[in-house]
Amino acid sequence: MEEKRSKPRRRVFKGAIIVFNERRSTIDCTVRNLSESGALLVVISIVGVPDAFDLQVSDGTRHSCRVVRRTPTQLGVEFLAAAD
Repeated sequence: MEEKRSKPRRRVFKGAIIVFNERRSTIDCTVRNLSESGALLVVISIVGVPDAFDLQVSDGTRHSCRVVRRTPTQLGVEFLAAAD
């Protein structure tokens, strides 16, 4: 299979939180792979996950994200900029 990503991703297993709705709503997730420009997130369900959100990773990093791919339990996201 041909790699379409502009930056290679490395496999990781990190807990994270999807944060949206002016920081009033959160969804737990797991980061399964990561690069400078994006990540693959695993969730129980994608129901209710908006197209854009902040991602707070357990290592303390935060990213503003845009969803570029969805499956029933996975989200492929592109990092937009560092979250505040």
